[in-house]
Amino acid sequence: MWFWLAGAIVAEVSATVALRLSEGFTRLVPSVVVVLGYGTAFYALSQSLARGMELGVAYGVWAAAGVALVALIGAAFLGEGLTWVQVGGIALVIAGVLALELGRGPA
Repeated sequence: MWFWLAGAIVAEVSATVALRLSEGFTRLVPSVVVVLGYGTAFYALSQSLARGMELGVAYGVWAAAGVALVALIGAAFLGEGLTWVQVGGIALVIAGVLALELGRGPA
């Protein structure tokens, strides 16, 4: 199930970066990557849920990893800024997901 969640994260991050590169869906290749990436992301996320992952954990990890990775990719490769406040926000999102995972009871 974690394999499927990792695939969902990679697909969603790829689609989101392609969305930025699609220039409002005026560029064909990035636009196709957006549609295929989001479709793949939701399919993979559904597979992790079908295999027994809890919804709150799956969605929390998916969303937090997506936010963190997109922000880092934007700063590193797309010329977008990343302030210390934003870095702190990303850390808080990750801490929240860890709290969800660590706070659940035994299976």
